[in-house]
Amino acid sequence: MQLSNSPSDAAEQLTIALSKGRILKDTLPLLHAAGIEPAEDPDKSRKLIIPTTDPGVRLLIVRASDVPPYVEHGAADIGVSGKDVLMEYNSPSLYEPLDLEIACCKLMTAGPVGKILPEGRIKVATKFVNIAKKYYASQGRQAEIIKLYGSMELAPLVGLADEIVDVVDTGGTLRANGLEPREHIADISSRLVVNKAAMKLRHQRISSLLEQLKAAVIAKRQTEC
Repeated sequence: MQLSNSPSDAAEQLTIALSKGRILKDTLPLLHAAGIEPAEDPDKSRKLIIPTTDPGVRLLIVRASDVPPYVEHGAADIGVSGKDVLMEYNSPSLYEPLDLEIACCKLMTAGPVGKILPEGRIKVATKFVNIAKKYYASQGRQAEIIKLYGSMELAPLVGLADEIVDVVDTGGTLRANGLEPREHIADISSRLVVNKAAMKLRHQRISSLLEQLKAAVIAKRQTEC
């Protein structure tokens, strides 16, 4: 069933879509600075809709790749998503007003240490199919893109692919599997995304939250400098 493009049903309540893991962990202090805290621990709760200390805000816990469609189609008014996910989803219908400067990493190609890519068409394993297609096309390189959902580092080791496209943080997982980072595709951080209909209908409410989060990001940046 197609979801409505209008914002969430609750007339005054804002719904924020988040995914468990690093993004959730890094987002909670920013929400805390804006006076929003989950009423229970999202990592321990089995609930997918979690109320907060602000009666006008609730959290929606979804898969990381599902944050953009939940926001775009109005099931959530606001979401926090990695730039890699947003690049892969590539929707012009999402408003992206704020870089939260959290969960930072790089999107890169990687392959076996010291191994040169073969001439001609190569095989590339990744979950970022759209990004990979655009990247290799921009390099004038023919590539067969093989979609995987995890354990990307395994693909070159068993001959499934010549290299991979994946997010790289410290590079420890690559090194542990005999791989090395190669070409840099994009710097990645988590962004706040907003449903465009919600932004129009609840402009004051959402703008106020954006300003609070922006102030929290600036304060965090100054603390880390």
